[in-house]
Amino acid sequence: MSNQLEKVKELIQLREKARIGGGEKRIESQHKKGKYTARERIAMLLDEGSFEEFDMFVQHRCTNFGIDATKFLGDGVVTGYGTIDGRLVYIYAQDFTVFGGALSESLAMKICKVMDQAMKMGAPVIGLNDSGGARIQEGVNALAGYAEIFQRNILASGVVPQISGIFGPCAGGAVYSPALTDFNIMTRGTSYMFLTGPKVVKSVTGEDVTQEQLGGASVHTTKSGVAHFAVDNEEEGLKLIRQLISYMPQNNLEEAPLMECNDPIDRLDDALNDIIPDEPNKPYDMYEVIGTIIDNGEFLEVHKDYAQNIIVGFARFNGQSVGVIANQPKIMAGCLDSNASRKAARFVRFCDAFNIPLVTLVDVPGFLPGTGQEYNGVILHGAKLLYAYGEATVPKVTVTLRKSYGGAYCVMSSKHLRGDMTYAWPTAEIAVMGPSGAVEVIFAKEVASAEDPAKAQIEKEEEYKKAFANPYNAAQYGYIDDVIEPRNTRFRIIRALQQLQTKKLTNPAKKHDNLPL
Repeated sequence: MSNQLEKVKELIQLREKARIGGGEKRIESQHKKGKYTARERIAMLLDEGSFEEFDMFVQHRCTNFGIDATKFLGDGVVTGYGTIDGRLVYIYAQDFTVFGGALSESLAMKICKVMDQAMKMGAPVIGLNDSGGARIQEGVNALAGYAEIFQRNILASGVVPQISGIFGPCAGGAVYSPALTDFNIMTRGTSYMFLTGPKVVKSVTGEDVTQEQLGGASVHTTKSGVAHFAVDNEEEGLKLIRQLISYMPQNNLEEAPLMECNDPIDRLDDALNDIIPDEPNKPYDMYEVIGTIIDNGEFLEVHKDYAQNIIVGFARFNGQSVGVIANQPKIMAGCLDSNASRKAARFVRFCDAFNIPLVTLVDVPGFLPGTGQEYNGVILHGAKLLYAYGEATVPKVTVTLRKSYGGAYCVMSSKHLRGDMTYAWPTAEIAVMGPSGAVEVIFAKEVASAEDPAKAQIEKEEEYKKAFANPYNAAQYGYIDDVIEPRNTRFRIIRALQQLQTKKLTNPAKKHDNLPL
């Protein structure tokens, strides 16, 4: 055998060695936990045969505590690029079979290289996290590695989409990279995120808590809002990433891909003409409205289990990707609170950063009152949503279905926040406050002194409704562009979006904004 063939044979052997990571026993252990390996995850996520790997032969350079005696090719992370539905993406997947996926200086360098490449090429970055945290033996070099990754997350924010899949442990400093990305996906039962683990919590606060209770998928999708999606298994999570990517452009200078649409533009939905209950305090399901007006009823909801009084997610109108924001009358009457405001603001800003038009469906009686909200800074959180809409330069179409009262009217993509097209259903009530509250303020003395105060209250409420609690008062000032028949909503939104395709609007030049945090 020639010398060249020997070297080729050696290369093939080294590649095989790299591909098994920490070895068959550790791979088997990973499978027993219901988890896949880094390479298996990549193979499931990307188009078949599209993955090209970087830095397969990188090893750690640490000598502390005898760790130099144990080295693995690739050093705990698999990095490279491939395609999803033919579109370029960059990816890194932590390998738990190698040092528990713990981060070393070399491992961080590999991740940074992929992120730098993604920025140069203008393509999304997907990170699959499964790591025990920093490699303690590396000391400050591991921390430096984390910070280098964080810096790139920050610079890439709003430039290329960043998606994190949490498919195992993600603890300590490691949590900040996913927190800086656009979307987080967690698997129920096998993934968790926290800054300090149960043992530290116990020693410092005295609390007895499990990993799941402290930072499991259910915690972060319902209580904290750290994670946007919870899935039952990794296959579902990887499929979700592919779906999510389909609604996004490659970067902030491109448009989202236009899909072929077989759902008629002028489809009339008669059910919408009768969906609003006669009783003003009776709820209806906003999901029914969304599902009816979008293409083929396909809605990818974001943060589904968090702050359910507002709904956000991706849909298409005539094949065009849009972000949908809608109050949910079934939960807390659709009131805005701190969590709902933050949830919606973050989503609005993502859509604006990546040129995705916004469709807002309004039925909001106001902000949730009470000391709990005020002490929690609802003013600041509400200001975030106000800010996000006012800052957004993408096409903005707003439809008011029923209530739109007080400050919440202003916040929910009103004409005054540079809303492009603002429509209202005939059932819309746009006013400073609801009829009963208004009467108590305006006609308190008259009602109290009337022979029949209850009757007088009703009469004054009707008088107020005719004057203010309707869409026509706002329409006469041009704040509502048109009052539309509910069944025509889909058609009118699509026409509006078509008109707005060439919209150009720029914000004043500045170093950066100072969003109220």
